[in-house]
Amino acid sequence: MPSRAEGFTPQELRALRALRSPQGIQRTLDAMPYHLASTAWSPRCVLRERTAHCLEGAIFAAAALRVLGYPPLLLDLEAVQDVDHVIAVFRERGHWGAIAKSNFSGVRYREPIHRTLRELAMSYFEGYINLRGERTLRAFSRPVNLTRFDRRHPGWMTSEANLWWIPEYLVDAPHTPLLTPAMIRGLSRVDRRSLQAALVGRRTH
Repeated sequence: MPSRAEGFTPQELRALRALRSPQGIQRTLDAMPYHLASTAWSPRCVLRERTAHCLEGAIFAAAALRVLGYPPLLLDLEAVQDVDHVIAVFRERGHWGAIAKSNFSGVRYREPIHRTLRELAMSYFEGYINLRGERTLRAFSRPVNLTRFDRRHPGWMTSEANLWWIPEYLVDAPHTPLLTPAMIRGLSRVDRRSLQAALVGRRTH
């Protein structure tokens, strides 16, 4: 079975190990411009190009967590009238946290203080809105450990090809609803101030 550092060059490994912690990984993602292209870059490509979008940021974070000794876990947050959001999740002292890249300010890092994955997913609800101000988060997937792909897609962490098979797998993974139909019917839109706050730093071109 491939090691947690499989395929990375010594220079790449030094860069990933220098991140030191989930918080360090998040700081690195925050410093990268948001990537607007329709791609699914590997962690190596993100490390080289220094830009990422939601999916690429989560895959990069999962690989970096793996190098630091954590399981490389991804979680899919499913939305309606909006795009899904992929986050890398980790566990410390029995509690869940998350690393994420987003063009919306409120759906990025989460401290490892959440007792369950449902509790973690719900922490994204208020900040998960579309440009019409609708609250769009509806469900979350079970965590997907990317080591399951080591044999089927060897070298995925350092591939030069797009990793579209990862989001395809995530979409098909079992998801757990967060809201009842009655809750959904009663949802209100966020106010203008909250929407403006969510869009702080948003990249459009």
